[in-house]
Amino acid sequence: MPNLDRFDIAILEALQRDARATNVEIAEKVNLSPSPCLRRIRNLEAAGILRGYRADIDRTAIGLELTVFVGFKVERHNFENAAAFQDSLLAIPEVVSCFMISGETDFLAEVVVENLAAYDALLTERLLTLPAVVDIRSNFAIRTIKTGGPLKLPKAGRA
Repeated sequence: MPNLDRFDIAILEALQRDARATNVEIAEKVNLSPSPCLRRIRNLEAAGILRGYRADIDRTAIGLELTVFVGFKVERHNFENAAAFQDSLLAIPEVVSCFMISGETDFLAEVVVENLAAYDALLTERLLTLPAVVDIRSNFAIRTIKTGGPLKLPKAGRA
């Protein structure tokens, strides 16, 4: 884990609350002047801790009514199969997150589509054709309780 101090943690917390805040606003919230605050933000970006800034879009408001959690079992666990599968999955825009997991399936993907017909088309035309896939299990979200929540940040490592 990187050695983050209380200012770094405070900056990350401020950005999780409002990624559109200006540098001056963030500096005020964390009790720094703007120049050191901006330098710290740039360092957090360069270190890969801050990976980007996104808008939190209401899925249903734009017609994306269905969230499906799709479990994939792949044949012969080896690097080539996993890499080919992952590369193919990354190319599908409806897949908004994906994890390699332990358990009954090897990968779990979150898929967001307009409706059941759209998922049926995605499943038959794209997901079932992914390399090395031997089984797919779909679980449909009934209601969204929480998405994209802020991370519980670690305690500061230095003063």
